[in-house]
Amino acid sequence: MVDLGAIERVALKEVWPHEAQDFTPWLAENLDKLGEALGLDLEFREREAAVGSFSLDVLAHDVGGDRPVIIENQLGATDHNHLGQLLTYAAGYDAGVVVWLTADFRDEHRAALDWLNLRTGEDTQFFGVVVEAWKIDLSWPAPHFKVLAMPNGWQKQTVAAAKAGKSANAQEIGERQRQFFQPLIDTCREDHQLTNAKNAHPKNWQGFKTGVKGFGLIARIGHGSARVELYIDCGDAVVNKDRFDRLESIRDNIGGRFETDLVWQRLDHARASHISLAREGATVDDTPAKQDETRKWLECHLLKFKEVFVPHIEEMVQQEAENAC
Repeated sequence: MVDLGAIERVALKEVWPHEAQDFTPWLAENLDKLGEALGLDLEFREREAAVGSFSLDVLAHDVGGDRPVIIENQLGATDHNHLGQLLTYAAGYDAGVVVWLTADFRDEHRAALDWLNLRTGEDTQFFGVVVEAWKIDLSWPAPHFKVLAMPNGWQKQTVAAAKAGKSANAQEIGERQRQFFQPLIDTCREDHQLTNAKNAHPKNWQGFKTGVKGFGLIARIGHGSARVELYIDCGDAVVNKDRFDRLESIRDNIGGRFETDLVWQRLDHARASHISLAREGATVDDTPAKQDETRKWLECHLLKFKEVFVPHIEEMVQQEAENAC
């Protein structure tokens, strides 16, 4: 017979004795684990981020949706004070994703998050997550995030469209965009680990991760073309433009890796910059066979962008860190 181990739950205080000094720093370094549970690509921004006289535990960024994420930790049972703080922080950062991490969710607070998800649009999502630690026999404890409250995507899209007064035609276009991107999202998650996302958005672009903070990949379709972009945005326009310029200084080396010319857009009027490659003659209204071809092109070039650009941007970020010391 096969020998099996015994799974045992570990008290959180044995793993993280102090919430602010132990758990929050660990979470900031391991947002990918939380992101996997939520189906989001989370990028760390700041710890103890100021909101007036208060401090948010972790400020992050959703790469796939290009929106702020606030995370409030509570290694105990939920209470009204933390619910109030959560809403204050959400307003302070105009958050698109609001995450409440706790050891024990009271039913009334879970119901409050469900109500907020029901009453807000698709651009605002509330998650209630229980933090656990488990081990098998004498193994090291392993973290586990159990999502108890989450948005119903279809319901929120319908409510948001109605509140915004979107026409039936606009809603239909959004649904076709969502259906076009869903297979690409699934392939990029399951085969290439380019995203944690499980659901495509009803819009003409979807974001993917590079693994380097401040750099994302975007797949677009619209205006008769499909496009892959390297999106440069760390939140600081000066840094973004410097990073773009440093990449552009080696554009001949980079461009030679692609079959057609890249489009380099510094965008001096905007905070972000991006570098892109397009395939003309692609829409969400194409035949299923042609849509498959377009998705395959997007998949291949998302991987190509990551292969070509990531070594350069990793070296760039490493040099910045060394120069800052």
